[in-house]
Amino acid sequence: MATTKKVENKKIAKTRKKTTTAVKEHYIEAVGRRKTAVARIRLYTQKKGIEVNSQDLKDYFSGLSNFQEKVLSPLEKMKVADKFGATVKVEGGGVSAQAEAIRLGISRALVKFNTDFKKRLRRFGYLTRDPRMVERKKYGLKKARRAPQWAKR
Repeated sequence: MATTKKVENKKIAKTRKKTTTAVKEHYIEAVGRRKTAVARIRLYTQKKGIEVNSQDLKDYFSGLSNFQEKVLSPLEKMKVADKFGATVKVEGGGVSAQAEAIRLGISRALVKFNTDFKKRLRRFGYLTRDPRMVERKKYGLKKARRAPQWAKR
């Protein structure tokens, strides 16, 4: 009895075929980092607009138009803003660090797409990873370098 159920389950499993109608989208993937922020970029040629953490760019950086401009600057400098779209997953850091991480990731993806962009993006400083990080706190100090207040008496 148990063996017949197993045989029936195998037959049912064989008859079920996954039919996917989704068209495989081609994208260029890159990573951008700044301070502790990490942005994973997927640059699409068919898709338009930039989506950050499943939100529109304007919604994610709402009221912060200078960060929106910072993210879009590599596409605008290369004059391809209307030809590409992107999905971005970003985590860590603050708003400014996230915007700069996204900018670096988009720039790297553009270079993967067309190596002729490298010279111009390098000149604008978009391909240089900013190495500045927060200095660690040392023991006996209040912060990285701030010592406790000294009193003579």
